[in-house]
Amino acid sequence: MAKGPLAGIKVLEVAGIGPGPFCGMMLADMGAEVVRIDRADRVRGGDPDDPPADILARGRRSIGVDLKQSDGVDVVLRLVEKADVLIEGFRPGVMERLGLGPDICLERNPGLVYGRMTGWGQEGPLAHAAGHDINYIALAGALEPIGRKGEKPTPPLNLVGDFGGGGMLLAFGIASALVERASSGKGQVVDAAMVDGAATLMGMFHSMAALGVWKEERGTNLLDTGAHFYDTFETSDGKFISIGSIEPQFYAELLEKLELADEDLPPQMDKSGWPILKERFEAIFKTRTRDEWCALMEGSDVCFAPVLKMSEVADHPHIKHRKTFVESHGLIQPAPSPRFSRTAPELDRPPAHAGQHSEEVLASFGFAADEIQKLKDGKAIV
Repeated sequence: MAKGPLAGIKVLEVAGIGPGPFCGMMLADMGAEVVRIDRADRVRGGDPDDPPADILARGRRSIGVDLKQSDGVDVVLRLVEKADVLIEGFRPGVMERLGLGPDICLERNPGLVYGRMTGWGQEGPLAHAAGHDINYIALAGALEPIGRKGEKPTPPLNLVGDFGGGGMLLAFGIASALVERASSGKGQVVDAAMVDGAATLMGMFHSMAALGVWKEERGTNLLDTGAHFYDTFETSDGKFISIGSIEPQFYAELLEKLELADEDLPPQMDKSGWPILKERFEAIFKTRTRDEWCALMEGSDVCFAPVLKMSEVADHPHIKHRKTFVESHGLIQPAPSPRFSRTAPELDRPPAHAGQHSEEVLASFGFAADEIQKLKDGKAIV
């Protein structure tokens, strides 16, 4: 029995890449029963006891369907009739051409929440253009400010568009639509666009610009490595630590730890002094190893943390205590988040091979054994 706040919610995920699977993972992590609809030509078999190492695919079952066949499309529409949510991440118009657009699906199931994930949105001059995370966050104004002074913008992996401004935005939209459905009884379409989500994430910086405290020159502001008290610094062993001593009391403690409290230094917020103090801090931090700085500063109010590699994170004492990472089905991976006091989620399913649960899923949705066999014989399902 699935656990979590979304237990009992049935989700159909039309297989895609990046933000779609991330949204599916989030919903599955929260206890939803997620069925991934994989293309029939992706089904390659695979040992159920040796699941793929695809963390974004955890927590759901997979059915292989040939959506080029009318019988395959009909299978999905019959699943839609008993589903609460459908999520898809194709370019605008693709689902309509398949015969699985929102109008048809909502006619079959008026309570369906139909989640759509794209980069540019369902409409607009760029709606049908190809793109990736880097393009969406560039247009949203989220890429240009990220980087150091005098250097070109640095893509923040694909965290801002695909995941934060994409998959997580869609998961939030779906959860919101499910809450509204509880009172109206009606489903609706959720149009989640990464360009919109990335723009939303930039809200605070637009406020700061309007207040005159944010310049458009990269690497000169409070939070973009311009400040000497909000940056990363290399240590004597070639590793890095992070400092975020923004508030005056935290900055004062930082100066104490660095044995600079008694020196006549420029005021903390005097930007003319930032380059000089940055050089001073860089020299000081290179005098000790990362572990030595951890021993001095970790757990204090300096606002300090070591910059850990992905391979180091799970072994940190705080991460261990929080159980932020767990081992599930032989794979060390981030645990579901956020946490709930009463309906705690669990990881109950490993990532599935494409088509691994085709017969099982159809049977659980009420398909008769002879129907399933006929669909198999006709290769509508694999």
